Amino acid sequence: MNIQSNTAASQAKNKMYGALFGIAVGDAFGVPFEFRSKEEMLKNPATEMIGFGSHNQPMGTWSDDTSLTLCLADSLLGGYDLVDISKKFIAWKEGKLWTARGEVFDIGITTAKSIGELKDIIGSGQIGELHLLKYRAREQDNGNGSLMRILPLLFEIKGLSPSEQFEKIWEISALTHKHIRAAMACFIYLKLAELILLGLAKEQAYAEMRNQVSKFWTDINFPESEIIHFNSTILHDIRSKTHNQLRSSGYVIDSLESSLWVFMEKDNYKDTVLSIVSLGEDTDTGAAIAGGLAGLYYGLESIPEDWLLSIARYDDIKLLIEKIAKRYLD
Repeated sequence: MNIQSNTAASQAKNKMYGALFGIAVGDAFGVPFEFRSKEEMLKNPATEMIGFGSHNQPMGTWSDDTSLTLCLADSLLGGYDLVDISKKFIAWKEGKLWTARGEVFDIGITTAKSIGELKDIIGSGQIGELHLLKYRAREQDNGNGSLMRILPLLFEIKGLSPSEQFEKIWEISALTHKHIRAAMACFIYLKLAELILLGLAKEQAYAEMRNQVSKFWTDINFPESEIIHFNSTILHDIRSKTHNQLRSSGYVIDSLESSLWVFMEKDNYKDTVLSIVSLGEDTDTGAAIAGGLAGLYYGLESIPEDWLLSIARYDDIKLLIEKIAKRYLD
């Protein structure tokens, strides 16, 4: 390997570390502030990593966002396998895998119900059903529970055609969130991440992502009834919205819009996380989604060291990332 390719590999590894630690740190930062209103956050803004608060957890405790992200990453070490991913999700829900401190304290209603469904499918032996979940979508399957955990899939699908990428994204999303809208939000997020991983500057990556997504919609005849939900992120520049117009609720479109807005508006990891947490509501998930993008773009060194070193199971996460880097980057 020559010096130039060595440098490229090193930069890619740094981005991978930044992305996955960026999720965990953002998640842990947001956990104590979850459910607070935007008005409450305005009166008492978050400035540093703290403990307890909404879930009464020690400082550095991450939630289901990071747990399911790490379950997906862990599974991908053995290749793309819906059965294995499902089994790891089930093991997490039962408190046996990738919990921050040995217990599950924060799980969305849709995610909890869906993982129960996965357990039934695997128990019945009808594992082919896992590939058909996306055909059973309901409007309420549009929470942010797949967007929050999708980033590790980037390293598996990068370089594939958009249609191949979307097929895998929708299958992974549908394990908990079946609707095409939730899957498309994941596609948009991962397409931007892919362009960042390729080394594009932020402005260029966002513009190119919008172009590629628009073309993909034409290619697959994505319905107008769904396109309208992505009006602010794809048809228009997300920055045409004001901070006051953003929400960080559990709805996947709100999460996509707010995470893209703070990523595009801020110029470092810390301010990206602080900005999305200032919106209140689903603070841990918002900060995990935005933190993953910011960590990917700015690299591991962009994450405040005291935040990074305070997170639960730092060494375990680092070891997992080392294994992922060996599989996908070496």
